Amino acid sequence: MTQDKPIPLAERLRPNSLAEVVGQPQLTGQAAGFLETGSLILWGPPGSGKTTIARILGQQAGQDFTALSAVFDGVADLRRVFKIAEEGFAAGRGALLFVDEIHRFNKAQQDALLPAIEQGIIRLIGATTENPSFALNSALLSRCQVIVLKPLDEAALAVILGRAEAYLGRKLPLDEGARAALLVMADRDGRYLLNLVERLAGRAEEEGVLDADGLAEFLSRRALNYDRAGDEHYNLISALHKSLRASDCDAALYWLARMLGAGEDPQYILRRLTRFATEDIGLAEPEAEARAIAAWQAFDRLGSPEGDLAIARLVIYLATAPKSNASYSAWKKAARAARDGGALMPPEHILNAPTGLMKDLGYGRGYAYDHDDPDGFSGQNCFPDALGRPVFYQPVERGFEREIAKRLAWWNKLRARKTDNSA
Repeated sequence: MTQDKPIPLAERLRPNSLAEVVGQPQLTGQAAGFLETGSLILWGPPGSGKTTIARILGQQAGQDFTALSAVFDGVADLRRVFKIAEEGFAAGRGALLFVDEIHRFNKAQQDALLPAIEQGIIRLIGATTENPSFALNSALLSRCQVIVLKPLDEAALAVILGRAEAYLGRKLPLDEGARAALLVMADRDGRYLLNLVERLAGRAEEEGVLDADGLAEFLSRRALNYDRAGDEHYNLISALHKSLRASDCDAALYWLARMLGAGEDPQYILRRLTRFATEDIGLAEPEAEARAIAAWQAFDRLGSPEGDLAIARLVIYLATAPKSNASYSAWKKAARAARDGGALMPPEHILNAPTGLMKDLGYGRGYAYDHDDPDGFSGQNCFPDALGRPVFYQPVERGFEREIAKRLAWWNKLRARKTDNSA
């Protein structure tokens, strides 16, 4: 005879009312009101209370409640639920369907929910760790109210820890430093914190009180929460990119350390850093792109962890370099003008004339060879005649672009003078 496995501590301590839910004070009071008007999507990180809130709302709704998991259940399970819900609907009873990990439903499965929601046969509560804007199709999203749940802060985790100790009937064998470290190790995840507590509760009392180092050794600290394909991936690269743009060297190093420490692909980071050198530094520091490529090559040869320093040095260099997106903006303007202007011919004087016919047609006539000009600058027009003379590139007064601006100003002055003389 096999012995039943004990119920996990996180399940035993699951709140039974919205008032008991911690860390979401601005949202738990709204959820019940939202439920009265339609379907909900609960979006938040692991351990923030999505499933708990869904279960509580299901209990409070006084409706037939069914829970499915998008990981294990499919369209056939939905049809079964809809059939039961239709029978209840005909008898005047409402039905509430909870779908955990709803982002794992494909488009066809999400579409299968629409008629039942539209007809009022069911009210849906979906839980997801993924951004609903990307994970759910627009038709389903338009029929639901999205409630955003935040990661649990230290105060909320401390409340959960206190509840766990009260339930266990004793304090955990931790000194103050270890107690604070435990909350950090939980990484804003209430369920994971309770799993850690459960492990600590099984430790023999005679083994003594743990300090922070002893706690880390005992628990073998887990890696920070990070999903390369999810929101955290994009959130952290955005934080790194914007810290570089703000010339905040220390913040950029922090976000780099977060990404590398969580297992992000260094090749992805190096590609984004090279893009930053091209787009956000540009010609304000012409060496930036070459430095980025050099760091990339150094990492390829050294690997990790030795090559991580090459990435860190590149981050420092990019953060402290003068910034300009003038070349990036100029390229976008030029591309727009080329697209909008159509197939405009170059002016005839800058066309080659390799045949007699082309010479007779005027190709190359009046071309001024710039090297023959005393200034090394002819000032001739190189734009299509119908386009005029638009200005795409406007260098900033920072870094090397300050020198480029002086050259452009000098050539503009010469161009105006030569145009006046030719007139």
